[in-house]
Amino acid sequence: MIDYQPFIDSITPSRLRRWAELLPEQIAQGLSTQRYGDLPDWLAAMDAMPKVSPSVFEIGDSIRLGSKDDITDEQREQLVTALKALIPWRKGPYHFFDTFIDTEWRSDWKWDRLIPHISDLTGKQVLDVGCGNGYHCWRMHDAGAARVIGIDPSPRFVVQFHMLKQYLDAGTPVDLLPVGIEALPEKLEAFDTTFSMGVLYHRRSPMDHLRELKDTLKPGGELVLETLIVDGPNGTVLVPEGRYAMMNNVWFLPSADTLVSWLTKCGFKNSRCVDINTTSLQEQRVTDWMQFQSLENFLDPEDMSLTAEGHPAPKRGIFIATKP
Repeated sequence: MIDYQPFIDSITPSRLRRWAELLPEQIAQGLSTQRYGDLPDWLAAMDAMPKVSPSVFEIGDSIRLGSKDDITDEQREQLVTALKALIPWRKGPYHFFDTFIDTEWRSDWKWDRLIPHISDLTGKQVLDVGCGNGYHCWRMHDAGAARVIGIDPSPRFVVQFHMLKQYLDAGTPVDLLPVGIEALPEKLEAFDTTFSMGVLYHRRSPMDHLRELKDTLKPGGELVLETLIVDGPNGTVLVPEGRYAMMNNVWFLPSADTLVSWLTKCGFKNSRCVDINTTSLQEQRVTDWMQFQSLENFLDPEDMSLTAEGHPAPKRGIFIATKP
């Protein structure tokens, strides 16, 4: 089992004290083998990874841990077997001792689009909501953040994260917790920057999500929000009656102007859209490490500007806003 006690102890004397008191029970629920029947196998795969010391840890477009010279051929086979037990790998890419994990998403492309627009993360306390396996958490750490906390309720992603972190110093200030944003106490106001990327359209109440995000921030803190959008003036919102791009949990897709209006209505200031990008088949695709259907399968094969259901194809916007 993953030991979170050192992390809880480290945040207890901080603004996160109220949350620290709740975390033992929240983590136990988030990593419950009764709720998640595959979790014991995933944890066993993590434990089966070779016990070696990586010679390098580099954060760039790919998160690179160790080199091919750090392990034997037998250990490499052991490593690959363990990593494949956690397929699908969606966010990345990663190199584990020169085993390349070509993830479904080129998450580095999203990072390249947003990093010119956000405030300097040096010395900041950062929260990444719905962070998946934590790829962007490592990029935030590399950008100078003093502490990065990612939250995601999927235990598969949590184990993927710890497959890497188990090789690093226990005090490395990047952590991923098996909880959703609803686990955070109200009015926590503990973070300088909060990221929410690829989450808003999965929330049944987008305004509530924006208010939850605002509650995580200190006064003057910055929200970095990335989500699916549609074209149109202020007031335009797509509410799919059925699926959207084969997803059954998509609720609201606003236009960029509409989302800026929502942010302002929720009390943020200086709300703005800084980037709009149509997702390409090169950025999201099937790979050896994510062998299920991906973007190409979600679009109309005769008109790639439409989803399989006839909606506008996925277009994503990045928004920046400040808490007063």
